[in-house]
Amino acid sequence: MEDAFIRHIVLLGFEKRFVPSQHYVYMFLVKWQDLSEKVVYRRFTEIYEFHKTLKEMFPIEAGDINSENRIIPHLPAPKWFDGQRTTESRQGTLTEYCNTLMGLPVKISRCPHLLEFFKVRPDDLKLPTDSQVKKPETYLVPKDGKTNVADITGPIILQTYRAIADYEKRSGSEMALAMGDVVEVVEKGESGWWFCQMKTKRGWVPASYLEPLDSPDEAEDPEPNYAGEPYVTIKAYTAAMEDELSLQEGETIEVIHKLLDGWWVIRKEDVTGYFPSMYLQKAGQDIAQAQSQIKSRGAPPRRSSIRNAHSIHQQSRKRLSQDTYRRNSVRFLQQRRRQVRPGPQSPGSRLAEEPETQRPKPQPAVPPRPSANLILNRCSDSTKRKLASAV
Repeated sequence: MEDAFIRHIVLLGFEKRFVPSQHYVYMFLVKWQDLSEKVVYRRFTEIYEFHKTLKEMFPIEAGDINSENRIIPHLPAPKWFDGQRTTESRQGTLTEYCNTLMGLPVKISRCPHLLEFFKVRPDDLKLPTDSQVKKPETYLVPKDGKTNVADITGPIILQTYRAIADYEKRSGSEMALAMGDVVEVVEKGESGWWFCQMKTKRGWVPASYLEPLDSPDEAEDPEPNYAGEPYVTIKAYTAAMEDELSLQEGETIEVIHKLLDGWWVIRKEDVTGYFPSMYLQKAGQDIAQAQSQIKSRGAPPRRSSIRNAHSIHQQSRKRLSQDTYRRNSVRFLQQRRRQVRPGPQSPGSRLAEEPETQRPKPQPAVPPRPSANLILNRCSDSTKRKLASAV
């Protein structure tokens, strides 16, 4: 059996907690070799103590003997008082620190000290205790990864969703749901698995089992893009429903609608259908790396496959039909083909489409000859005398 190791560590953000006193903890998404993903919470003082011990274990790589040999990244010491501004500005440093750790030699990046520090602890599975006055506040890293110290925004208000049916978890990283449970969504993944928290539990939940409390969620889905984005299948899938597509690994397709539940509408030549997004990778990117990141829990269930689903909204969830996808997609493909392979046209129309540099310049039109009376009225006196003598 392969020894456990960490593939990647992602900083999600931080939480501001008020029990037993005000303090901050950073949220890390730890991706392990078995394709599982765990969320852990660590104070910066804990991270710094881990860093100091790591340097003591590897003095050469820490530069203690010769500074030129240092490969372990630097980490600033905690301040006497770490406020919110410091906590937020430190996110970029921690992101770079974790990325550098994962790129170090195996003896460091897979050492027991590092693996033990990022393992899930019992406290990571419990929600922080609310104080009598304030609830914990969550601050997520911006999508572009940029943070501005001078621009401290308010806490991220986690979206609240409700379970439309019972869900039994299939792995330790998932969270079971009962119909009517209310959860807060911490992270929405393109794969259709969302990381949620509820009471004293945290875990991954299929987005198809959730609906927002305030309004139906069809408005959250982006608009279709019939131009399509090229993707490659990194895992074979056999259609379980009539509106899905069966594809083998390594096939090239086009994505025309990225739906939040992880089931995207794709186009293979003139055929459209649903396909699990977690089995797709953008064309041109490293497919082998993407295959290693496929989660062990597999594709999430589709909304249409959920039995006994019960929504609190009178207006049901609306989705485009496959006939609409196919019709609009075929129309776009026809337009694209006409642009790429223009049909036979008349010489005049071809001339109109040629670049100006290749068009023959039109000859100037010859103006009609003026009448004799007009010439006499407009010519000079010298010309009039010559005309009179000629006559």
